[in-house]
Amino acid sequence: MDSVVIDYRKTRFITSSPDIKRLPDDLGAEIAFAGRSNSGKSSALNAICDQKNLAKTSRTPGRTRLINLFEVKPGCSLVDLPGYGYAAVPEAMKRQWQKSMSEYLQKRKALRGIVVTMDIRNPLKDHDRLIIDWSLAANLPALILLTKADKLGVNKRREAVGEVKYQLSEFGGDFKVMAFSAWNKIGIDEVRQTLTNWFTMFHGAEDATGDNEAESGFNPYGSIQD
Repeated sequence: MDSVVIDYRKTRFITSSPDIKRLPDDLGAEIAFAGRSNSGKSSALNAICDQKNLAKTSRTPGRTRLINLFEVKPGCSLVDLPGYGYAAVPEAMKRQWQKSMSEYLQKRKALRGIVVTMDIRNPLKDHDRLIIDWSLAANLPALILLTKADKLGVNKRREAVGEVKYQLSEFGGDFKVMAFSAWNKIGIDEVRQTLTNWFTMFHGAEDATGDNEAESGFNPYGSIQD
């Protein structure tokens, strides 16, 4: 299969939706970004695409409240999911976010991989582990981005990556762990290459896989209030 050539700087916003029913047709290949509300998820997406305002960012964590879809080229899209675990919003709204994210992760056939963002100084919270466990059950590759890596020195950064890899060894599965910084571009090229590899692997194969729901009734966001 020919490689998919992607210039991430050409990524463009397509739509925002409160649920999967209002997203575009479930075709092509999508890679989703998930993470705690203070993990730098939207900033990471902007840095990867070399666009400051592609995904909305804020000094107030939890501002990503909808499923946001961005097209990097026809048939290949990135998806910014609502952040979890931090936003100071009413409980009913949190439950609605969880429902929309769970539906997307379980039912969106175009989903081909997931990027989980975590603050390198405080990784692998309960919701993070649920998402990783779910990706394994759904047989999807996962890229663990340890964000804000500029906050640590080189040695501490290397130790943090090694520790997360060690803790994830209990899961098995197809995981990659990278240090990342949107601020000083640590890991940008490596992330782009991984995403391109995933798109190359799955682009045009939307009819080859079925429902992503790994287990009937399984909610990857669970009910944990971390």
